[in-house]
Amino acid sequence: MNVQLLIDNPLLLLFLIAAIGYPLGRVGIRGFSLGVAAVLFTGLAFGALDPNLKTPPLLYEFGLVLFVYTIGIASGPAFFSAMKRGGPRDNAAVVGVLLLAAGLVVGAVRLLGLKGTYGAGLLAGSLTNTPALAGVLERLRASGVSDAVQSEPVVAYSVAYPMGVVAMLLAITVLKKLWKVPDAKAPEPIDHRSVRVERPASLLTMPDSIRIGRYQQGERVRLASIYDERIKREIRAGDVISLIGPARVLAEVVAQIGEDLGEALELSREQLDMRRMFVSERSVAGRKLGELALHEKYGATVTRIRRGDTDHLADENTVLQLGDRVRVVAPREQIAPLTRLFGDSYHRLSEIDIATFSIGIALGLLLGLVSIPLGGGQSFKLGLAGGPLIVGLILGALGQTGPLNWQLPYNANLTLRQLGLILFLAGVGSRSGYAFFTTVVSPLGLQLFLAGTLVTTFAAMGLLWYAHKVQKVSFAHATGLLAGLQTQPAVLGFATETMKSDEPNVSYATVYPLATITKLVLAQLLLGFGVAG
Repeated sequence: MNVQLLIDNPLLLLFLIAAIGYPLGRVGIRGFSLGVAAVLFTGLAFGALDPNLKTPPLLYEFGLVLFVYTIGIASGPAFFSAMKRGGPRDNAAVVGVLLLAAGLVVGAVRLLGLKGTYGAGLLAGSLTNTPALAGVLERLRASGVSDAVQSEPVVAYSVAYPMGVVAMLLAITVLKKLWKVPDAKAPEPIDHRSVRVERPASLLTMPDSIRIGRYQQGERVRLASIYDERIKREIRAGDVISLIGPARVLAEVVAQIGEDLGEALELSREQLDMRRMFVSERSVAGRKLGELALHEKYGATVTRIRRGDTDHLADENTVLQLGDRVRVVAPREQIAPLTRLFGDSYHRLSEIDIATFSIGIALGLLLGLVSIPLGGGQSFKLGLAGGPLIVGLILGALGQTGPLNWQLPYNANLTLRQLGLILFLAGVGSRSGYAFFTTVVSPLGLQLFLAGTLVTTFAAMGLLWYAHKVQKVSFAHATGLLAGLQTQPAVLGFATETMKSDEPNVSYATVYPLATITKLVLAQLLLGFGVAG
């Protein structure tokens, strides 16, 4: 294809990179596939053809903002919960590895006889942090150095950056196989059984993961509130109850309580009806089930919630999200009012609230512009990645502020997230390809390339080993820490796809802000090291 045609038509270039890279990522060789990261490598290959062959900066930035904001919205509740538990531990591990990586950079520049400017760019590139490079360049400009000197960190950054992504992906893949980390297990399916009670006292020791849905005393079938523990004391021998919970635990509980009757009571709709409804009404999204007082107002209860492809057992603290499919049990005459309450509109779930979506991103961009002082005349900004991520986390945790609902429907969130990541990866690859392939073949470029690869590999292997083997966190959690240390959405996208889990998103968001600040400071400190600082 004519290169000039692609230069003149950057949108054609963008979609060509996506059209080639995305299916390539699906190709598996002996169990290994690049996944969405193949878009990055396709962009590198196209970018190497000509220095002007690159996607517009606006598309790259737009993709980055979409990606991090949707992650923040989805991960907000889990993020603040994680900060109360392992947040300090995770951040300490990441900062420790970053300090060791900076020490490795100092050793490399001294050993190779490089200037401190190259060392600063080497750290920013090997740890893929553009804000750190921007901080270095701002400091150099303020000191009045020549344009040639200002270009030195950029050269080191451009050479180290691609391997700063690739080495991380390889580390995740290699260690997952070496340590024989199993793929994430699918959540245990939720089942229901009807039981003739023979040992009522067993109900009092029943696990929290098992709920009573309906119970029959004589000829009357009643609905049990999932929030009312008193019902367990009212049930007598000979009553028939419907139990709901994870299949394995449910089988054990049924054997302790009495005779398994199968699904007879659950499927009986003579007095009560059951309906699955989509949560599409924004007034209930973001609220806890307990706040809706379903049993008191409608004589109804929600027994389970399907979110994405997974069923969850409902309780009073379950926070509803747009796109949830709730299983409602209620008297027949209350089904219509409950349908209006939850919305049950698939069409509305295909739409997003443009006003709140835009307000949220605008707030994130404004936060990213705020200059935060570090002392000694230094400052940093969270930028396009940090600002929208932090605002997304806060708004995702809030769920709703007065009339403003910050949530995104589950399917819409995933679509926007994937679109943003594709735009980001295509931009990173096409804009880095030419500088990478031209610089790396020179003697200086080869030195920087090897040093950057060493730093990245050390950081990746070191953090994964320490987090998974020493701190004993799950490997999926450790990969999210690695993506957060690298402040790299490409690594995060690869981690979530490889681990088939959303867990990396939470640990990524937990350490991202402090990792960004630490790298900003370390990169500027490195200007004072080397042969000629």
